[in-house]
Amino acid sequence: MSESSTLLSLVIWLPIIAGLLVLATGSDRNAGYARIIALIGSIAGFLVSLPLYTRFDRNSSDMQFVEHSNWIPAFNINYSLGVDGISVFFILLTSFTTMLVVVAGWQVIQKKVAQYMAAFLIMSGLMNGVFAALDAILFYVFWEAMLIPMFIAIGVWGGPNRVYAAIKFFLYTLIGSLLMLVAFIYLFHKSGGSFSILDYHRLPITYEAQILIFIAFFAAFAVKVPMWPVHTWLPDAHVEAPTGGSVVLAAIMLKLGAYGFLRFSLPIVPDASHAMSGFIIALSLVAVVYIGLVALAQSDMKKLIAYSSISHMGFVTLGFFIFNPLGIEGALVQMISHGFISAAMFLCVGVMYDRMHSRQIADYGGVVNKMPVFAAFFVLFAMANSGLPGTSGFVGEFMVIMGAIKVNFWYAFLAATTLIFGAAYTLWMIKRVVFGAVANPNVEKLTDLNSREVVVLAALAVAVLGMGLYPQPFTEVMHASVNNLLAHVAQSKL
Repeated sequence: MSESSTLLSLVIWLPIIAGLLVLATGSDRNAGYARIIALIGSIAGFLVSLPLYTRFDRNSSDMQFVEHSNWIPAFNINYSLGVDGISVFFILLTSFTTMLVVVAGWQVIQKKVAQYMAAFLIMSGLMNGVFAALDAILFYVFWEAMLIPMFIAIGVWGGPNRVYAAIKFFLYTLIGSLLMLVAFIYLFHKSGGSFSILDYHRLPITYEAQILIFIAFFAAFAVKVPMWPVHTWLPDAHVEAPTGGSVVLAAIMLKLGAYGFLRFSLPIVPDASHAMSGFIIALSLVAVVYIGLVALAQSDMKKLIAYSSISHMGFVTLGFFIFNPLGIEGALVQMISHGFISAAMFLCVGVMYDRMHSRQIADYGGVVNKMPVFAAFFVLFAMANSGLPGTSGFVGEFMVIMGAIKVNFWYAFLAATTLIFGAAYTLWMIKRVVFGAVANPNVEKLTDLNSREVVVLAALAVAVLGMGLYPQPFTEVMHASVNNLLAHVAQSKL
């Protein structure tokens, strides 16, 4: 095989092998070795993902860096990988985020260090596998396997109700996925014995069957996004998860459900996707408006940001189901941007929690007086979360609104309310936490960011501002794949 043909295997298996090496260090007596191996593994995982972008052919809508070999020949299940302009950025985002999570947990995690670092490295490889898989069973294996390290991360290093939150997270995401497996088995028989996802794009499927398949996919992907009303697992998981768990959950795991709609629902069952689009758009707008108001009522910072994530992901599903290039590309930009911003927001809350062991907004006030550098970062990310022009948070939302207005003025109007509600709940939190006089003696004792924390937040600040000021390097990669997808969805299979 040429070097380029093994890149996807490297981005999947390098972090997993690094995670197993970290586990081999054993007890906390060797925690220093565990941290160093985890850091080297995460940096290597990010570096091997960079050629996916630098060597990517922007003019092609075909799958690139394709790998194919037999896995289970008896059932025609193959180890088949590839990326296009839709999936390539999510592998980069996963590898980048994993590196930050390892650095962020460097000093914070003091117990079971090797197991913590290994969980996130292995999870990184498995999530990359989801984005790269071109075989339905391979996709399903990665999809289910990535739940295990996140379940462990929440259940072992989480808060007081961590076991409840971990089990709720696992059950919600598992039950929906079982229906997706049923859909895969139907498609396997319909295609004459193929599990190739690309083969399914050309299948003639009756309208009634398309609707049932769409519902099966919806059960898996809507829970993962999560869409209203199957979102209730997310606030619990975020509140109880360790900071690294919240970062990966918000930055990457929520994107997997949205990615599923583009990889499966739209191309495989286009007629059902058009028929059900009104339903999806309605749920998306409920998420944007109603969940935005729910976020405004939160007293826990993590819960507020969790509800904010649900509201912002409503933009993503809205963009997908208005079926125009601005909407889909805007939704993809919003997914990447939300990965940066939500990771940054949860890391900021983690910085304060490490010092005061409280997430309650009422316990803070006047933080800027004691942590001016931190306050500058926190306010920047809050502005991005509110959709301030010049930050990445504005670009995707603006593109989706522009796409929506071509379809229906009221879709765009209701979606645009997020610019009001987002500013309301985010700035209300910032006002109470960061500004004003020092509120209590615990805030008086706060110390500003150390160099490790500055590096992590600065990397995300550069990403948020870079994408906000110059989004073209992101959008140009998507054009060919998005246009090809829309051309395919426009052709009826009946």
